[in-house]
Order: sequence, then structure tokens, then C-alpha cells
Amino acid sequence: MKRFLLAALASLAALLAVPALAEELEAGKHYQLVTPQQPTLAQGKIEVLEFFSYGCPHCADFHPAISDWAGKLGKDVSFRRVPVTFGRPAWARLAKIYYALEATGNLARLDHEVFKTLHEQRLNFPSDEAVITWVGSKGVDAKKFADAFNGFSINSQVQRGDQEATAYRIGGVPAIAVDGRFLMRNEAATSYGDLLRLTDAAIDQVRAEKSKKPEPAKKAEKSKKSESARK
Repeated sequence: MKRFLLAALASLAALLAVPALAEELEAGKHYQLVTPQQPTLAQGKIEVLEFFSYGCPHCADFHPAISDWAGKLGKDVSFRRVPVTFGRPAWARLAKIYYALEATGNLARLDHEVFKTLHEQRLNFPSDEAVITWVGSKGVDAKKFADAFNGFSINSQVQRGDQEATAYRIGGVPAIAVDGRFLMRNEAATSYGDLLRLTDAAIDQVRAEKSKKPEPAKKAEKSKKSESARK
């Protein structure tokens, strides 16, 4: 009897959970549909993008929470950050810092330091030379970083980031997009944790949709069986 009651309660909880999730995610309220849907780089995975800038104080506040959250994502989820400039030369320099740190293998160590330097120490990196000097003071090979920072590849990445932001119609940061089609609405969240909770719900929705789609191999097998049956 006890096992029966536990099983019944579990079934009831599962039934109640389904409409709760459906009610939670509402187009126009919790997210905007991205039109047209954007291609994703993570083949076979659910891609989550964070559009941000080191120059944004809200992004600085959000950074610890989203970094911790991203480290706990499932293996079927890919997380990618996209620094944006909104046409501001100062923010373009900050975007170059991100990509150059990434290219030289120093992003994990100095990512938070960039936010801290800008928003707590009030050093605004007024020139490229100031950036390179600062990075060198953190124990990074200044020449190697400068070569990356001033390279064509970094400038191209900055341009692509801005193109992505335009395609997603990003009007402010931080902004989170899921699977190339859900742009989460910051206004729908009461806190950074709440925004990430809604993002989790969007990921779960995409995951559920993908699980319902037949795999290519199974579709091909089904097609062959149908063809054999006709013969």
C-alpha cells in the first residue's frame, strides 16, 4: 500500500509539472521568438548564447551567477559568450580583450579581473597600450597578447559578434538566447537567478522537442521498410 501511494503521488506530481512548465514559458512575456531563427554553431547540441560587454555594469553583476550556472549545464548544451560593441569604440576595445584573452589561453584566469578592474578599480582602458600594459602586469606574455589583440582574426571575431547581435536584435546586455530562436526577456525575471531559471525552462523545452523527433537513422530505416512493403 505504501509503495502504491508513493507511486500515485509521483505520478500526480509529474502530471502537475507539465502544465506548470507550459504556463511558465510564454512567448512575448518570458521570451521573444527570434525571427528568422538563427543558425547555431554547436552541432547536435542546444546552444545558449550570452551577449555581454565588459563595459556593462549589469553584465559584471551577472557574471558570477552565469559562470557558475554554465559550469553545471548538461553535456547536450553548449554555452557561448558573445561580446558586443553597439558601435562604441571603447566597447570594441573591450570585445578585443575578450577574444585576445581567449586566443592566448588566459580567459579563465583574467575574465573576472577585467570586470573587477573596470567596475571596482575604475580603470577604463583608454587605449590599446593601456590594455597591453595591464595584461602584462597580470603575468601574461605582453608581446604574445599584443600580437593576438592587434591581429586580423580578433577584429573579424568582433565584427561577427556584432553581426550576431544585430541578427538577434539585441538592444541591451546582458541578453541570453537559446537554440537560435528564444531570446529571454530580462523584464520577466525578478533576479539573475530567476532569469537563469527561465533559461533552464527554455533549454528543457528544446530538449523535450528534440527527444520527440525521430533520429535520421531511424527515419531512413522506416523509409526503407515502407519502400520494401510497396514492392
